[in-house]
Amino acid sequence: MSLALSWHNRRHYLQLMRLEKPIGTYLLLWPTWWALWLAAKGVPSLDLLLVFSLGVVLMRAAGCVINDYADRHWDGAVERTKQRPLASGAVTATEALQLFLLLLLLSASLLVFLNWQTVLLSLVAVLLAAIYPFMKRYTHLPQVVLGAAFSWGMPMAFMATQLQLPPLLWLLYLANLLWTVAYDTYYALVDRPDDINVGIKSTAILFGRYALPIIALLQLCTLLLLGGVGYLAQLHWLYYCSLVGAAGCFIYQYRLARASRQGCFNAFLHNHYVGMLVFAGIALSYLINEF
Repeated sequence: MSLALSWHNRRHYLQLMRLEKPIGTYLLLWPTWWALWLAAKGVPSLDLLLVFSLGVVLMRAAGCVINDYADRHWDGAVERTKQRPLASGAVTATEALQLFLLLLLLSASLLVFLNWQTVLLSLVAVLLAAIYPFMKRYTHLPQVVLGAAFSWGMPMAFMATQLQLPPLLWLLYLANLLWTVAYDTYYALVDRPDDINVGIKSTAILFGRYALPIIALLQLCTLLLLGGVGYLAQLHWLYYCSLVGAAGCFIYQYRLARASRQGCFNAFLHNHYVGMLVFAGIALSYLINEF
């Protein structure tokens, strides 16, 4: 494969990586920071914080590129995605694959700062990121695969910090997986009519008219699991206040989603604040406990 990336096409590459739409980065970054703070008991090392934060940005960008590559023959038929660079022809499939590989190489360069156990775990992250976009062809549960991918930075953070994967981690992992399924179902509800027409599968289609109640149930389970994390980590009562705030966000999202398809998209975007609230609760807990 000859080098096809063109400097003159850089604007479309940035669009392909969704760098102008940081919501996906936030939804990856907050849970990764949850794990780093919990694993380090409130004082993550600066080098790990930088490595994992940059890794989130690069892997999220890589995930967007391979997602658009997988959907390039379908995006043109969906109103929300028909102007994406691959769907519109502004970027070729070859360029997209080369950009994806470049982002993977940049991500791999960060692994030299991590122990070999974390490097082995990173292989799972790459596999999940690569297969997720194709799951929507074969299963109505691609959001579960996305949740697994979006949560995999957590075991990596614990392994890099503690050289172990304690029970608390897996409780946190499951909480984030369920939260991801919930908010990505909101996202899928926006495209549900178009997805049905082109044959793309999703939890939004699987859940049907029960989608909103099931999302609410997933969010409740997320809060209960996060409560369990707080108990195991012996976090301050302020952490539980942050969970009450997150519950308020979920109620607000439900009301948004009931209004319209655009409301479902706004509900999806609003999850940034949920991640931020939970992180604030974790960080403040350790900060107060220091005094």
